[in-house]
Amino acid sequence: MNRELISALAECAAACNYCAVSCLKEDDVKMMERCIRLDMDCAAICKMALDYVARDSTMKREVLDLCAKACRECGEECAKHKHDHCQMCAEACRRCEQACRQA
Repeated sequence: MNRELISALAECAAACNYCAVSCLKEDDVKMMERCIRLDMDCAAICKMALDYVARDSTMKREVLDLCAKACRECGEECAKHKHDHCQMCAEACRRCEQACRQA
């Protein structure tokens, strides 16, 4: 079992959930809509990927490819915003994308 990958997936899911909730508290929530949606998608896919990796599913490669894509899109969107929670999420997404691709 790849502990580094599992850790990256769990940390990314947590960072995305935290970012989504924090974005909802920003003054201009409408401006954060895309960020929130991508945060929610990325967190869900990271959690799903975590399950597939933990049970060594024969479909984990396909799920990890999808997860890497979600992480890239979410990370790119979060990087556009100066909020600390967005920057933290962008970094977690970059680490997770890399871990998914290396797995």
